[in-house]
Amino acid sequence: MFDIHREEITWGGRKLVLETGKIARQAHGAVLATYGETTVLATVVSNFEPKAGIDFFPLTVNYQEKYFAAGRIPGGYFKREGQPTERETLVSRLIDRPIRPLFVDGYKNETQVIVTTLSHDMENDPDIVAMVAASAALTLSGVPFMGPVGAARVGYIDGEYVLNPYVDDIKDSKLDLVVAGTADAVLMVESEAQELSEEVMLGAVMFGHKYFQPVINAIIALAEKAAKEPRDFTPPDYSALEKDMLALVEKDLRAAYSIREKTARYAAVGEVKKTALAQFAGDAAEGKLDKQVVAGVFKELEAKVVRLNILDTGSRIDGRDLKTVRPIVSEVGILPRTHGSAVFTRGETQALVVTTLGTAEDEQFIDALNGTYKENFLLHYNFPPYSVGEAGRMGRPGRREVGHGKLAWRAVRPMLPEKHEFPYTIRVVSEVTESNGSSSMATVCGASLALMDAGVPIKRPIAGIAMGLILEGERFAVLSDILGDEDHLGDMDFKVAGSSEGITSLQMDIKIAGITEEIMKVALGQAKDGRAHILGEMANALTAARSELGEHAPRIESFKIPTDKIREVIGTGGKVIREIVEKTGAKINIEDDGTVKVASANGESIRAAVNWIKSITQEPELGQIYDGTVVKVVDFGAFVNFFGSRDGLVHISQLANQRVGKVTDVVKEGDKVKVKLLGFDDRGKTRLSMKIVDQTTGEDLEKKQKEEGDAAE
Repeated sequence: MFDIHREEITWGGRKLVLETGKIARQAHGAVLATYGETTVLATVVSNFEPKAGIDFFPLTVNYQEKYFAAGRIPGGYFKREGQPTERETLVSRLIDRPIRPLFVDGYKNETQVIVTTLSHDMENDPDIVAMVAASAALTLSGVPFMGPVGAARVGYIDGEYVLNPYVDDIKDSKLDLVVAGTADAVLMVESEAQELSEEVMLGAVMFGHKYFQPVINAIIALAEKAAKEPRDFTPPDYSALEKDMLALVEKDLRAAYSIREKTARYAAVGEVKKTALAQFAGDAAEGKLDKQVVAGVFKELEAKVVRLNILDTGSRIDGRDLKTVRPIVSEVGILPRTHGSAVFTRGETQALVVTTLGTAEDEQFIDALNGTYKENFLLHYNFPPYSVGEAGRMGRPGRREVGHGKLAWRAVRPMLPEKHEFPYTIRVVSEVTESNGSSSMATVCGASLALMDAGVPIKRPIAGIAMGLILEGERFAVLSDILGDEDHLGDMDFKVAGSSEGITSLQMDIKIAGITEEIMKVALGQAKDGRAHILGEMANALTAARSELGEHAPRIESFKIPTDKIREVIGTGGKVIREIVEKTGAKINIEDDGTVKVASANGESIRAAVNWIKSITQEPELGQIYDGTVVKVVDFGAFVNFFGSRDGLVHISQLANQRVGKVTDVVKEGDKVKVKLLGFDDRGKTRLSMKIVDQTTGEDLEKKQKEEGDAAE
């Protein structure tokens, strides 16, 4: 019934198994990949006819995690997986980015890759297995895919590279890097690092490329046994049209791309495009071509004009040379009520970034395959349509917003203080208000400034820069601080972020069949110089975190109480802690280890709450003087509440220094008094013997009177 084919290798000390022929047999390609005890199913379906009316390749990648894979039931009311989580979106992008450039140019058939995690052993991250499975499924499917692609995770622990470190080992690693590519070149890199050098980062990329070669070989071996016949697809040849179009518009197109201002340049290029469409697009009966075809050829022509001009002259669209960074303006403290704010402007790219500080109550709960955990650093990136001068639909963040936000998050996080040093929840929001070039790197720079403006003691400022590439045969040019046009028409988007001490994040996407170690080395060196320049420009606004938090930011005082006292502070049904919060106005969070965090923008509220909690948890000491309140008056004395939740008896003989006829002659219920602890009674310390002392000085009245009498004698 089943025609099963398998390939099995030992990879990184664990067994990797690729299997096809049993599961999802109606898909055009399906592979079940198992690494350790983590299992992922990847399927590929590609229509046999191109999708009409489009000028792009309609590829969709969907990665999904099933909670049953880890023996868990999803949280929430519906108890089923819903819309994609942030992690699922990010892994979908990880799979998409290295495979997209390997489809044959001109292939417009709608293609869908679905990757599902079926089993998770809590040791091997499913994302690498998903990338391998997707590559294998595409290789078997028969679609015009120039793979296969290999992928690996690289750690850096105790000065050594580690292939596919276990999930728990990543916590001890100074690097979390994912690299993907073909047998000959690297296609994609995504990483977070602890201020590592360019040499270490490049070494990690090449280490990963070397050690995923056995995976590529295993996919090829599986394809030799189980691949479908390659589809009969020949890319259309529009070379004649390109030649005729170049003769018509080359002069005007070059003139348009000599305009340095983005809006005016786009308008001029648009007019040239109209000329080309009018000449070549129209009714087939008149010998003309489809509008989408003409537009596609025009785009290719744009790329050639811009690319060859850069290679020939070393001059770019806006007149810069290859290494110059656009003018930068850094500003902080621009919003009066926020905790920290900054505007970072680089050329025609601008990010308004705001930092907000919160308490433990504001931490984000994340329900994941490996359990629910809390995150106290959030970075959200928004890209409204007005930032590029367009009107567009506003909705929930798309994959681009999620991906760019996570890149900035990875870049900034290594510089944040430890939680026990700075017990705040930190949220950074980047509103991209203008865009022509890397807004994610502008977000990194703006986030660094906004955090420092809020008084967050980051270790060092962080900056980011986006690098581009023009590659034609043996000739190449690496471009610093790329424009939007250079991104669209170039071959690489290479983003590097970090401090003056090293790299904290590196992301690379290639639009061609890969790049070499030599090109990456040049790009990293050029990015280092650019990053240093940007950090210098940012220093004009701030060089380090402000010494105090913003005026409107909450203050947090942290201390510990015995764990056996937590119940007393919380009270039955939370009664005690609610009362403290209501009466002091402070926010209170108590952790399982007895750590108490008290937060408020008002210092008096913090002090009142801290004193109240300490009065509940600390043991009273003999001879000490405490503030108290008379809660009950009886014939033989008064009961005084002190130390938060304790009552002590003040006998009638201890109310004053002379005989007292009635207790109410001295104190009444509700009176505020100072009392001195004299001792405990004999009934299990359930009551305390106390003595009222001078309300002004807190001095023992009986002792004072005796001393005054001795002096008189």
